[in-house]
Amino acid sequence: MSMDDRYLGMLVKAIRVCGSYKPMMGRKDKTGVDLNGFRRLYQTDHFYHWFGLDNPLMYAAHKAAGGMTSIYRQIGIGVEQLFRQVLQDVLGLTAEQSTWSYALKRSNKKLRKLSLDGRIDLGDVTNDATRERISDWIEKACRLLGVDARIAGSLRGAVFEVRQGYKSKDSKRQNADIANATTAYTKAYLPCVVVLSTQIDEDICYRYTNEKWLVLKGTPASGSPLESTYAFFRTVVGYDLQGFFERNSSKFRQEIDAVLKKLLSTE
Repeated sequence: MSMDDRYLGMLVKAIRVCGSYKPMMGRKDKTGVDLNGFRRLYQTDHFYHWFGLDNPLMYAAHKAAGGMTSIYRQIGIGVEQLFRQVLQDVLGLTAEQSTWSYALKRSNKKLRKLSLDGRIDLGDVTNDATRERISDWIEKACRLLGVDARIAGSLRGAVFEVRQGYKSKDSKRQNADIANATTAYTKAYLPCVVVLSTQIDEDICYRYTNEKWLVLKGTPASGSPLESTYAFFRTVVGYDLQGFFERNSSKFRQEIDAVLKKLLSTE
């Protein structure tokens, strides 16, 4: 199986999960509520019935709203998996080497395991030229971020948080990421946010860079590897990720079109 076929299958599998999405409607059943269940639920609620909220189109609206969130989430899951797989295939890393996690003690003395989506440890990269290329990228990133030269010189690699986009202003999520960055530096890793699209809120971007995260956006590969996700992949990792997406765009579009048609129907 070619790399394209492997990566395509990984992403298509994640996308197709969305086609079977059903809204929960406040119920605990994780399988969701189908149209008949929705109508029974709303027709027996006098208030909703009076207003006509038991209309099948209302069900379709609920399904579409939740399904849209599901599409973004599943694409995010797919690109996280793809990111690690590329590191393994191109840099020769194992599954364990391409991931990073650490444990925190909680007040009840139990350990809580936290993780990021990817890791490149220079010690795991066997090709001399590739290792030098990644090391040079880390050094330049540190200069861009204003990281103290003594800290920059001690870094052993980089860890990555991978997102399809980042528009949510969830402060809890941001605070957790900032804590991850602090821990990454104490473990001698440069923290980097990899966004596959250009959809990232500028306020979030500024906050992360102020906390010494390197933020890469989904701008064309002709840009700088310190700014562009696709330039980073092409010139630092050594894989044309933009080319992969361009070659398979029609297949992705077909899959999304099929999912959207299912989500926008009443059935």
